[in-house]
Amino acid sequence: MEKDIREKTTAQLLVECLENEGVKYIFGIPGEENLELMSAIKDSHIQFITTRHEQGAAFMADVYGRLTGRAGVCLSTLGPGATNLVTGVADATGDGAPLVAITGQVGTERMHITSHQYLDLTKMFEPITKRTKLVVKPDTISEIVRLAFKYAEAERPGATHIDLPVNISKMNVDSSEKPLKRESIHRELASERVIEDAADVIMESKNPVILAGSQAVRARASRAITRFAEDLKIPVINTMMAKGIIPRDNPYALMTVGIPQYDYPNKILEEADVIICVGYDLVEFAPSRWNQNNNKKIVHISSRPAHINKHYQCDVQAVGDISDTLNRIVDSINVRGNYDRTVSPEIMELKERFQNAYREVCEDSSFPMKPQRIVHDVRSVMGRHDILVSDVGAHKMWIARLYNCYEPNTCIISNGFATMGIGVPGAIAAKLINPDKKVITITGDGGFMMNSQELETAVRLKLNVVVLIMNDSSYGLIKWKQMDQYGETCYTDFTNPDFVKLAEAMHCIGYRVTKADDLVPILNEAFSQEVPVVIDVAVDYDENVKLSRRLKEWKEREEEMNRA
Repeated sequence: MEKDIREKTTAQLLVECLENEGVKYIFGIPGEENLELMSAIKDSHIQFITTRHEQGAAFMADVYGRLTGRAGVCLSTLGPGATNLVTGVADATGDGAPLVAITGQVGTERMHITSHQYLDLTKMFEPITKRTKLVVKPDTISEIVRLAFKYAEAERPGATHIDLPVNISKMNVDSSEKPLKRESIHRELASERVIEDAADVIMESKNPVILAGSQAVRARASRAITRFAEDLKIPVINTMMAKGIIPRDNPYALMTVGIPQYDYPNKILEEADVIICVGYDLVEFAPSRWNQNNNKKIVHISSRPAHINKHYQCDVQAVGDISDTLNRIVDSINVRGNYDRTVSPEIMELKERFQNAYREVCEDSSFPMKPQRIVHDVRSVMGRHDILVSDVGAHKMWIARLYNCYEPNTCIISNGFATMGIGVPGAIAAKLINPDKKVITITGDGGFMMNSQELETAVRLKLNVVVLIMNDSSYGLIKWKQMDQYGETCYTDFTNPDFVKLAEAMHCIGYRVTKADDLVPILNEAFSQEVPVVIDVAVDYDENVKLSRRLKEWKEREEEMNRA
């Protein structure tokens, strides 16, 4: 019997809905239960990126969502394919990146019995997504897809999940079924009374500090924060995921907060009487770390009400469009005409001390290389618009602390869920959507080996992604924490393959740095290639414990001076 031309399959309608959402790429691996969907994708305008592991696919969708603000899409089959997505999906929710995960599933006629590869995927994805739905009727697909994207992209962004049974995917739907339109959302603005209340608190403060978080990046509030800081002469500290929210060469730009040790930014926050939290996300840097005694006045500026936390009791909550709120507070204060402030000499002294300590190590030519020198050299060859994707490990702390940024989304750090293995697939996504920018990932040897197989994906896509491996043959961050807490290490060491030969075997180019002064020339050559490049750099992570010791001694001196 011929197929009714007025009908199409559920899978075809799903793909129409994805096209309607503006989806350009789907990252994933085909499977038996999503063959109908794969066929529909093949006939669409969407490019399917075949990855080598579902976790890599999820990380690519994760970073795509974070950089574009539109949900990245990843796809797997049922069972083990779906479980492989979990870490990347959870990372998207933890980091506030919009993502839609689509999984194949057994037919609905098999769900009530023990069945090969069957898992209740909606239950599995429920705690790590904002919304998860099983498709049980073909004519619901347009609503389910629209809801998935709406929830994924709404503030605070995160992952959603659609589970598509194989028999449902093949069922016909009437051709009258169409994708639902994307609705435009009007900006919500903070009330005038709240603007005036925030202005009052700031004008009465003696030592205010801005703490900028990842929502400020998503809200594209960089220009407004910079103006706010300059007009009101208030210094800015950013979280790891808000690096670049104010240009690093701006005089009011301070440092990045969030490493485990008590650092210079902690001291600045400790001395402040008012903390102006702009797009601040508690998941990145707990308020107990800067308001332990609940003695700070807090001005909360966000598009969402503040989370409940006993150390985050806000004096003013200005909820609405972040840029609008910041600009109106500045205008309110400027109109009053009696505002006069300078940044305290103590803050500027700390900033200078921090910069001087960094400069000293940047010239160190010892080998294995100091992590500070590696970060400095990478920064020297990267333009202001180029993108560094940090994997998670000891190197992340050095990047967060020392890598200077001049624009948002030029240094991507996972610091909500903070997941090892994101570096290589994340860099692939970044390069895919920014082909004219240099893209590098700095990763540890541990994180690199978790998703090194995605180098083949980069080769196939002809992407010049540069992968710099800080090689110490151990899980360096855990070793650092062991040394800080116990004075000894255990179970953290391992051996590595020859990374240069591994790169060459995967049709990439490999370099091994053998002296510190060679890194910059190698980086420049790496970025001139047309294929992925792997750079193996031996790192001296004795610097980790030295940093802990220096910061501890400095903190003790500060406390002693305060007691005196």
